[in-house]
Amino acid sequence: MKLPKLPPKAAYLTLSNPTRRNALSHSVLRSLRDQLHSYTVSPTAWLVDAEKWRTERAGLPHVLVLRSDASSSFSGSSGAADVFSSGHDLRELSASGGDAARDTFQLCAEVMSFLRRFPGPVVSVVTGLATAAGAQLALSADLPIACAERASFQLPGISVLGLPCTSPVTAVSRRLGLGMGYRMFALGEPVRAADLPLSGSSNVEVVKGGQDAVEKRVAEVVEKLAAQMPAQPQALGKWAFWTQAGFGGGAGRGGRGAPRRRGRVHRGGGVGGAGHGAACAVRGCTGGHGGVSGEEDAGMADMSRVSD
Repeated sequence: MKLPKLPPKAAYLTLSNPTRRNALSHSVLRSLRDQLHSYTVSPTAWLVDAEKWRTERAGLPHVLVLRSDASSSFSGSSGAADVFSSGHDLRELSASGGDAARDTFQLCAEVMSFLRRFPGPVVSVVTGLATAAGAQLALSADLPIACAERASFQLPGISVLGLPCTSPVTAVSRRLGLGMGYRMFALGEPVRAADLPLSGSSNVEVVKGGQDAVEKRVAEVVEKLAAQMPAQPQALGKWAFWTQAGFGGGAGRGGRGAPRRRGRVHRGGGVGGAGHGAACAVRGCTGGHGGVSGEEDAGMADMSRVSD
């Protein structure tokens, strides 16, 4: 099925490896990395400078939509059309040897990090099975949308290889909650999108009604983000949110550690002239209504450099 046309200022981030159930081979990961890199250029002060934003982000998308071959078909076959991504290509890893395998894992980490560094929302569309690193990829997007009837997530490392999916479970737990993450990690069983908790820490949007309903909802979300929301504040908001949420882990990241970071927006500058209220999300705010100062998180450092 041909992918639906996107509105201006939105672009696809595509994953295609249908003969290997959309496995994340080295070449597929390199393609994803290169696509993300091409959309995430100009890491300068444009995050808080409206004129630099207009100049340096000209022609680049404000929103990305991550889709695989599984996302583009609702056919009833049992092949790639039912799989968002089967995770790492185990046959390739087995044949490639230690150094090449390490390079693949490093490349995978870069792709996951770039999803956060992209200065705008990343929407993932999941209409099939997402396993291991494939689940990690889908759930590392900012706004995952899953088909209730067809999407499922699985961490099968223990049952398939006798080795736990230690890296993917981090992203899965962040998105679905610690309890669900550990259950999937320990049992290796698939969890249908329709069975995800409707409240609590799970924040995957599950859409019922099949292809038409999923495509309609994706179109609504992308149209709103790309055409109705101001792009520069979206970028600033994403940076501030993931910085405060502690993306990357480690002591002092996010939470109580965030106010100790040194990057600051000028007190009166705001975002594109928005003033003090918009700026307080990323700097120590003395106005009595919260806010966080923030050195970019290690995972976000290349996204921008705010002024001191």
